Amino acid sequence: MFTDSRTDDVQTVITTFETSPGTCADLMDELQAAYAEFISHQPGFVSAALHVNDAQTRIANYSQWQRREDFQAMLRSDEMRARNRRIGALCRSFEPVLYDVAATYGG
Repeated sequence: MFTDSRTDDVQTVITTFETSPGTCADLMDELQAAYAEFISHQPGFVSAALHVNDAQTRIANYSQWQRREDFQAMLRSDEMRARNRRIGALCRSFEPVLYDVAATYGG
């Protein structure tokens, strides 16, 4: 469940991956394994979701962390650096961007 970071003071990260229909499923498998086996167990992890577009050419990842430093520490770990090399081989590009929630709507 995602939190409203305007009140809960969490760090939001949105990462987009450019991929192809031929590698989208493999990339999703790699991302799901990364979350199940490693990322979700890291200090400061709150929640995450993966989204795939209809053409299977983009994957969007929305994650929340207690602090920016928690996310950055996870990225710098040897485990995640190795995983990111495998992820990078399955897509044209990916870029995590840190955001602050400016407004939310709905329940």
